[in-house]
Amino acid sequence: MHRSHLTADANLRPDPRAMLQLLKPITWFPPMWAFGCGVVSSGQSVSAQPLVVLLGVLLAGPFVCGASQIVNDWFDREVDAINEPHRPIPSGRVPGSIGLYFAIVWTLLSLLVGAVLGLWVFWATALGLALAWAYSAPPLRLKLNGWWGNAAVGISYEGLAWITGAAVMAGGALPAWPVLVLAGLYSLGAHGIMTLNDFKSVEGDLKMGIRSLPAQLGPERAAKLACVVMALPQVVVIGLLFAWGRPVHATVVCVLLVLQVLAMRKMLRDPRALAPWYNGTGVTLYVLGMLASAFAVRALLPVAGP
Repeated sequence: MHRSHLTADANLRPDPRAMLQLLKPITWFPPMWAFGCGVVSSGQSVSAQPLVVLLGVLLAGPFVCGASQIVNDWFDREVDAINEPHRPIPSGRVPGSIGLYFAIVWTLLSLLVGAVLGLWVFWATALGLALAWAYSAPPLRLKLNGWWGNAAVGISYEGLAWITGAAVMAGGALPAWPVLVLAGLYSLGAHGIMTLNDFKSVEGDLKMGIRSLPAQLGPERAAKLACVVMALPQVVVIGLLFAWGRPVHATVVCVLLVLQVLAMRKMLRDPRALAPWYNGTGVTLYVLGMLASAFAVRALLPVAGP
C-alpha cells in the first residue's frame, strides 16, 4: 500500500520540461517585439531605465503571453488530443489539474508585475489576461469563432503589448495618441496573421466544432480575407505617416507592404501548404513595418506632444 501510494504521487508530478513547454517560449516573440515597438515609439531613452524595460519585456513575453499559452493548452486539451496528442497535457506529462493551477498562478504573477510598472501598464495587463481567458475558457471561449478569437489575440499580442511598452517608458502613464492609433491599426492587421495560424488545425477544429475562419470559409477564401485584413491597416499607416510629415518612414512601410503582397500572391496558390511559409516571410516584413512606424512616431512626438 505504501509503495502504491508513492507511485501514485510520483505520477502526479509534472515534468519540469513539460511545464516550460506549456509557456511556449517560441510564441513570446510577437508581444515582445510589439512591446519593443512601444518602447521605441515613446521617444524615451532606454538607457535611462534599463531594468524597467527588461521587466516590461518579461511581462509581455514570459508572463502575459506565457499565461495565455497555459490557459489555451488547458482548455484545448481535448482538441489537442486529436491534433497534437504529444503536447504536455494530453500526453500526461502535466497530469491532473496541475495545468489549470499553473494558469491561475501565472496569471496572478503577471498582474503583480503589471502593477509594479504603473497604473496604465496594470490595466493593459489585466485586459490582456482577461482576453486570454475569454479566448480559451468557457463560457465565452472566443476561439470557437475565428472572427472574435483572432481579434482578441491581435489586440493582446500587438496592440496592448505596444501600448504597454510606451506606458512603461512614460512612467506608467497613458501613451500619446499617435502611439495608440498605430497600436490599434497593427492589432487589426494581426487578425489576418491569426487566420493563417489556424490552417494547421482545420481537421481538429471541424471535429470539435471550432469555427476558425479556415474551417468556416474554406482555405482559399480565408487566405484571401487574411491578406486583405493584413494589408489594409498598413495602407492606412502609410497614409498617416505621410500626413504626419514622415515620408521616409512611410516609404519604408510601403516597400515592405509591396514585398508582402508579392509573398501573398505566392501563398494564395496553395494556402494550406504555404501558410507556414508566409508566416516566416510575410509576417517578418509586417513586423519590420511596425518597427519603422515606431521610429516615425518617435520622431513625431517632440512636435506632436503627449
